[in-house]
Amino acid sequence: MITANEVTLLIKQSIPDAQIDVKDLGGGDHLEVNVVSAKFNGLTLVQQHQLVYGALKNELKTETIHALALTTSTPH
Repeated sequence: MITANEVTLLIKQSIPDAQIDVKDLGGGDHLEVNVVSAKFNGLTLVQQHQLVYGALKNELKTETIHALALTTSTPH
């Protein structure tokens, strides 16, 4: 099981300006994550998601995070 705080810290290591909202959808390994960052400017949605997946690669590989519903955007 991984905490929302741990997920936030991992993402912030790769995307320091990110505003992150993490919700546990059940069991501690099914998460919904919303990430807003200026670093996403000019990137496709796939590229934005790849940045976040990269930050969480170990947790996804080991299935500490089994399912991830991810939303990314730039600040308004």
